Amino acid sequence: MRAKSTGWRRVADNLHLRVVRKLLCVAALFGLSVSVAHAVPSYARQTGSDCVSCHVGGYGPQLTPYGMNFKLGGYTDTDGKGIKIPLSAMLVANWTRTAKNAPEGDQIEGFGANNNAAMQEASIFLAGRMTDNIGTFIQTTYSGVEKKWGLDQVDIRIARSLTLGDKESTIGVSLNNNPTLTDPFNTLAQWRFPYVASDFNAGFGPTPLIESLAGSVAGANAYALFDKNFYAELGFYGTLSPTGLNMINAGDAGKFKGVGTYGRLAYVKDMKRDNFNIGLVGFMANVQPDRNDLGTTNNYRDLGIDAAYQFLGNREHIFTVNASYMKEWQTLNYTYGSVAEADNLKNSLNQFRLAGSYHYNQTWGATAGIFDTRGSTDSLLYASSLNGRPNTSGYILQGDWTPWGKEDSWGAPFANVRLGVQYTGYNRFMGGSSYTDSDGNERRASDNNTVMLFLWTAI
Repeated sequence: MRAKSTGWRRVADNLHLRVVRKLLCVAALFGLSVSVAHAVPSYARQTGSDCVSCHVGGYGPQLTPYGMNFKLGGYTDTDGKGIKIPLSAMLVANWTRTAKNAPEGDQIEGFGANNNAAMQEASIFLAGRMTDNIGTFIQTTYSGVEKKWGLDQVDIRIARSLTLGDKESTIGVSLNNNPTLTDPFNTLAQWRFPYVASDFNAGFGPTPLIESLAGSVAGANAYALFDKNFYAELGFYGTLSPTGLNMINAGDAGKFKGVGTYGRLAYVKDMKRDNFNIGLVGFMANVQPDRNDLGTTNNYRDLGIDAAYQFLGNREHIFTVNASYMKEWQTLNYTYGSVAEADNLKNSLNQFRLAGSYHYNQTWGATAGIFDTRGSTDSLLYASSLNGRPNTSGYILQGDWTPWGKEDSWGAPFANVRLGVQYTGYNRFMGGSSYTDSDGNERRASDNNTVMLFLWTAI
């Protein structure tokens, strides 16, 4: 999936930094397009349940408690009525207008400097029950902007329910290609707001490593939900070879020295009318950016806290709030010591996200979110910044209409659609109210303010 990829290419080009370009390329091709995430109709057909049973607003990644348990159960729940074909398809089309035309260096081949309409992505999913205990969520996508196919998301699960100490529990293993893909709480990078974004948007600033690896790694995660309340997950990741990356059109972030380690702890409470969760997440890896110089690494340590609250009531009026904070500690042995492309050996990056939404009758929705990224001053690492900082902040407003996905909807449970408008406003971009664009000219952060109209449908 490819939302936001163009914005990250702009950041990478402005930085003129090989290792950052590698990390952002991976994010561009796969990880940051996480926003287009799904109510897959093949799951509705499999379970016999409406999309609104699993998804707040009838569409998108915000999961109800039933949806969380379906995912933790390995995508295997079924109504038992015959064989269901685990295939779905998705299409995202949009029109994007930016406050000021994109610099020449940021313009995408085949598109103009502004007012671009695109079939942004078309996806096919293998998503559903394979056996009593094995299920899949696998997505391959064609980008109508980049004109290429890619293997976006892979999550193959083996899960079962059992009793531990008289407590109902679920245990499982996930084989996946993204450290945050497995999370059931929609507060981490893969699933959080904005759930759909434009390839012509400027992006949201540099990201922690945990958010920049989707599609370029392979991992195995063991997880458990104990007594319906306590969640724990531990995973280990390795990077793909250049041959493997080329086969799936993924960017190369370099090679891990050893393995990348992912950890997750959370407490979740379902009170029927409402529910909440709070958790910790961590990731650490030593990355060798140059595969021809495997002795020197950049070391990343990511640690975050997140929380979410849902008021479901009788499903007529639904309110949600999601928040996350991530801090990354960087030791740039390669970037600082080997290639002298950073001022500091040690840097840090801090990221905060907050979003709240309201949905009426699972049909009409309004969401508002803020994003804020701050980091150490480093004039070489952040060459496009006028003050040497990566600081990027702003807000996102979205209104949408989801007419299907309910029991009496047209095409249920075979189709779903969302129409919406989204506005992204920037207070700061790459350091402040102004920065240096890819053409070497000063550009205001607000010049990147973006309006997007979108059609997002699945069958």
